[in-house]
Amino acid sequence: MSNYIVKRIFASFITLWIVVTATFFLMHAMPGGPFDGEKKLPDQVKANLETKFGLDKPIMQQYGLYLKNLLKGDLGPSIKYEGRTVNEIIKYSFPASAKIGSVAILFSLVVGIYMGIVAALHQGKWQDDLCMIIATLGVTVPSFVLSTFLILIFSVKLKLLPPVGFDGPLNYIMPAIALGGYSLSFIARLTRSSLLDVIRQDYIRTAVAKGLSKKTVIFKHALRNALIPIVTYMGPLIAGILTGSFVVEKIFGIPGLGREFVQNITNRDYMAIMGVTVFYSAFLVICNLVVDILYAFIDPRIKLE
Repeated sequence: MSNYIVKRIFASFITLWIVVTATFFLMHAMPGGPFDGEKKLPDQVKANLETKFGLDKPIMQQYGLYLKNLLKGDLGPSIKYEGRTVNEIIKYSFPASAKIGSVAILFSLVVGIYMGIVAALHQGKWQDDLCMIIATLGVTVPSFVLSTFLILIFSVKLKLLPPVGFDGPLNYIMPAIALGGYSLSFIARLTRSSLLDVIRQDYIRTAVAKGLSKKTVIFKHALRNALIPIVTYMGPLIAGILTGSFVVEKIFGIPGLGREFVQNITNRDYMAIMGVTVFYSAFLVICNLVVDILYAFIDPRIKLE
């Protein structure tokens, strides 16, 4: 297993280097710059600002300097927010995304797996049809539409939940549902199909023939193997939700990483865009690595070497 982990870590560094390189040169290839706006700056002021942030240097020199600082863990200063670094932006915005994201992940897993089990055990019946209708709606309805619908029903009509803000537990409910809607639906469908495949296997028939209860057969024998595809999906799911949803955070006024990323794109803040992209990529790579290692613990038949 140690050889596999070393190889994966090496491959992860290569992946991150490709992401950093592609993002860096794409950012600099875009027309305009961080100091271009509705109000044009005097040429001398613009030149001074470019000198301050090193944007007047040749592109390859800027690239080399960025990689050097990145290896030290320095994501650079924010161009638009004077006196703030990209590290500080991530440090103060990521916890909000992580809190909402954790609730959304828990909601997606618990409800999604439960719906998948119910649908699989009642295949062809009304319970199966109902769960799959909900799952289809969750996949097809965009998060911003779901967010607007939730605000309209639970905030405007029923006045049960606050529409925006990040002040208490009640503020977590609607963003978590909006964030986890797609993932919940995908997990439900994946659990259903995987469980249906597992319960048709010979060892499940043997367990039933031995007189084991249906509950024991499903939860002790079938579900463990049926969850392997769910574990595969967990890597990108965790990284995607915990680092924040751009649209959902904007709608509900959550001061998270997703909202910061949208604002940075609007401001053409090169350093902040690069930093958030690198952070997200590193988080995704780490999650996928952990998921791959977990395979061996979930199913001993899987060998990592």
